[in-house]
Amino acid sequence: MEQGMINRGSRPRRSRILQQRKKRQERSLQPSEGLNRQEEIERETHYAKERHYAGFWMRFWAFSLDALMLLSLRWLLIGPILNLTDLRYALGGMYGFFDLVVSAVFFFAYFALMTKFYGATIGKMVFGLRVVSKEGDLLSWREVIFREGVGRVLHQSFALLYILYITVAFTSTKQGLHDMIADSYVIYEKR
Repeated sequence: MEQGMINRGSRPRRSRILQQRKKRQERSLQPSEGLNRQEEIERETHYAKERHYAGFWMRFWAFSLDALMLLSLRWLLIGPILNLTDLRYALGGMYGFFDLVVSAVFFFAYFALMTKFYGATIGKMVFGLRVVSKEGDLLSWREVIFREGVGRVLHQSFALLYILYITVAFTSTKQGLHDMIADSYVIYEKR
């Protein structure tokens, strides 16, 4: 199945990530067979030392670029559709709620799909950042849903939880709450 994923498309970044994963698997020992806890810790520490974690301000600017782009796309694509269909007048007082739900789905779909398939949103790509799992691979669907769904919904649902983004500045691995939930990391991409 993994071979099919490599041949499926001509995405150089995904191909390069899959090749790196394969090389890392070839170099490493068999998973957990014959490894004691100390060797596992040393192996994890080795991978952690190779990473350069993205700090608060780099992630802030990447997110700001994504937000600006999403708002522009929303105004260009979704706004005219809602106006042309007279949905604003048909829904009356419910229009605000409907608009909020459509925007939230659009926002979630962008972050989830870009993170799953490319390992970064456009804002992160511009700043040379990438979202990886603990092992340094692309996130699985479960991890993406936890990171972008559960983690960001917590941040977005309660205004006071926005302050939890500041954890990125104070943790050694530069993880926000949504990163901790999914056990993911935002790192500088190797060039």
